[in-house]
Amino acid sequence: MKIEEQTELLRKILEMLTLIAEPQIAQRDQTLRAALSEVVGKGRLKARAAALMDGTRAQSVICRESGIDAGALSRLTKALREKCLIGSDDKLPTLAIPLPPGFWTELEKQNAG
Repeated sequence: MKIEEQTELLRKILEMLTLIAEPQIAQRDQTLRAALSEVVGKGRLKARAAALMDGTRAQSVICRESGIDAGALSRLTKALREKCLIGSDDKLPTLAIPLPPGFWTELEKQNAG
């Protein structure tokens, strides 16, 4: 089995385990997820920007891809950091908690109704 195939298999196993463990993860992270929802609020641009905070994108890229302006992103990262929701690297922001698939869609539905 090639390394690429092994890596892909491991990713699939991780995805399945995460799906199975989601109820326990949600319970553990309930307070942090609520804080994230509070910080992001009803702002679609904030939600898009936060969703892109995976540690692989610079702030300038997050601005460009989400449509949020640099000042708003700076305030968002500061608010997230104050609540311990992102890591300490401001250049490549990373959310500190795992989020289930559909978290942002569900948040948007809650905010709409």
